[in-house]
Amino acid sequence: MKLDPKQVVELHGFNNLTKSLSFNMYDICYTQTEKEREAYLQYIDDQYNAEKLTNILSNVTEIIGANILNVAKQDYVPQGASVTILVSEGPVDESPDEAFEESPGPIPGSVVAQLDKSHITVHTYPESHPDEGISTFRADIDVSTCGEISPLKALNYLIHSFETDVMTIDYKVRGFTRDVTGHKLFIDHDINSIQNYIPDEVQSFYEMIDVNVYQENIFHTKCKLKKFDLDNYLFGYSKEKLTQEEQEIITKKLKLEMDEIFYGKNMTNGW
Repeated sequence: MKLDPKQVVELHGFNNLTKSLSFNMYDICYTQTEKEREAYLQYIDDQYNAEKLTNILSNVTEIIGANILNVAKQDYVPQGASVTILVSEGPVDESPDEAFEESPGPIPGSVVAQLDKSHITVHTYPESHPDEGISTFRADIDVSTCGEISPLKALNYLIHSFETDVMTIDYKVRGFTRDVTGHKLFIDHDINSIQNYIPDEVQSFYEMIDVNVYQENIFHTKCKLKKFDLDNYLFGYSKEKLTQEEQEIITKKLKLEMDEIFYGKNMTNGW
């Protein structure tokens, strides 16, 4: 038994299901010299500092129809930032039907729903390879909600908020809620893939893999950018300044980094 968009199943109290979205994005750059690495890290710290991340999460809060209760934010030394927002249920009495559709959400919009005991967090992790000239920026965003709407409605906006080469996305519905007879409900909406919450035009740019455990309400999607243009990965100069051999070596290093992140394992580093 499950709920439908009109909630024809009468619940015993509040909807206690917890829906958690984890969005992990990776931006990769080639920084050959120490000066380039420092400049890239400074760019990341400026582009994704705590204040700007707070603005992104505030828009996520609007999309899922929540009220901000408290914001904790911090910029770290030498780099990185964190933001945590506690949110409560939205100010409306009724959720629109489109909130229940298995489809991409707005960027941002006015999707609203009843929520409570919820939070949104982001942590950033800039780092670099000690020898290979690769710098990687990772951001981890977690959206956890209780109530009717799925945090997957914020996924489309999050994808558009970051420059992303590789994404790993996890969604899980935890716990249960009860109807008035005491019957447990372990999920309250249809879902067969996280990809259904990603617009077709975005999907066309990525190679995508699903790993889903339907009986446990666990969904996982990995995405890796298909098109590769070396100019998008050089910091402060273009590929025209490199020899053909240098371009090929750097391209292989960058693609190897993307593959290792996408497949979650170290791979043979041979040309």
